[in-house]
Amino acid sequence: MTARLSAATAHLPAPVAVVDLDAFDGNAADLLRRAGGVPVRLASKSVRVRSLVTRGLAAGFTGVMTYSLREALWLVGEGVRDVLVGYPTVDRAALAELAADPVARREITLMADSGAHLELIAAAVEGPGGDDVGVCLDVDSSLRLGAGPLTAHLGVRRSPLREPADVASVAHRAEATPGLRVRGLMFYEAQVAGLQDSSAAVRLVKRLSVREVSRRRALVVAEVSSAVGHRLDLVNAGGTGSLEVSAGAEGVTEVTAGSGLFVPGLFDGYRAFTPRPAAWFGLDVVREPGPGWATAFGGGYIASGPSGRDRLPRVVTPGWELSGTEGAGEVQTPLRRRGGAPLRTGDRAWFRHAKGGELAERFTEVHLVRGDQVVETVPTYRGEGKAFG
Repeated sequence: MTARLSAATAHLPAPVAVVDLDAFDGNAADLLRRAGGVPVRLASKSVRVRSLVTRGLAAGFTGVMTYSLREALWLVGEGVRDVLVGYPTVDRAALAELAADPVARREITLMADSGAHLELIAAAVEGPGGDDVGVCLDVDSSLRLGAGPLTAHLGVRRSPLREPADVASVAHRAEATPGLRVRGLMFYEAQVAGLQDSSAAVRLVKRLSVREVSRRRALVVAEVSSAVGHRLDLVNAGGTGSLEVSAGAEGVTEVTAGSGLFVPGLFDGYRAFTPRPAAWFGLDVVREPGPGWATAFGGGYIASGPSGRDRLPRVVTPGWELSGTEGAGEVQTPLRRRGGAPLRTGDRAWFRHAKGGELAERFTEVHLVRGDQVVETVPTYRGEGKAFG
């Protein structure tokens, strides 16, 4: 595989980012299959290449979940429709832009989890007329075990909304605010969708989480629907690691996936699907500091999250590994030979990022390959002059 990538990109300078279209398209089809007919919304943060976002939509994904309101405004301006902003925003200028754009008002749904968010949105839409702005409420889907001060919180720290009555109260307030309409609810079970099946304990947490959030989700949906007086347009759940479970849950109308299109390193340990990596980056060897060692230029593309070895890039050149003392470096990355063919000055070493779309923040373009040929070169968000955080 690495020989094929090197042949395809031999005419290109490194560092170089590559996406294999056959693997990308196969992953898209697999994600849709795993969802069992439930619509799959594409998580743009895990891609960050506009042409690949639209390619996923053309393959059958339904709508986009962005990570920024400014990103959503840009994509809608480029023709993308049905955009759910996955995180709350306090960007007043972007909210004013949304309020003044009839198409954006119709196509973008904002995320909220508090009265403070509703006040910001309401202040922006108060003057301009037009369609009501859609609001989706983010519901905490972590698992809590124990009681009182001994409670363990297993999952991410996102929304303060958890119990049905609390969610319904905010929903009622939103629905009663002129210019706003509650479109739906989001339940992201990060401790199910975002954790590798690394141990029996993790698998137990996942089973308990699925059971608890399914029970609570049904209650929340019922109370919110009653509070707003109409049927919800969307109930979003899941991620790449939990598509089957989330798609099959009662009341869920759509699931979200994005990382599964690239299958980065953090997804190697899942049992729900067979990893088929589609995205890599290549670095050129610029020195040989000693027998069994090679040093590549660049490579310090560390993934977000708690620092640890699992956030480092994966070396995919056979028989080579990162140095335990230096890891992936800001300007150079030393590699240690463990039985593979030698790497000489001028050779190309290949890696996978630990996460999906974050690699695109390091490159202005991505080369799309089939076999051993580059068939197209497309800009990343950054290559289009966009950086959303």
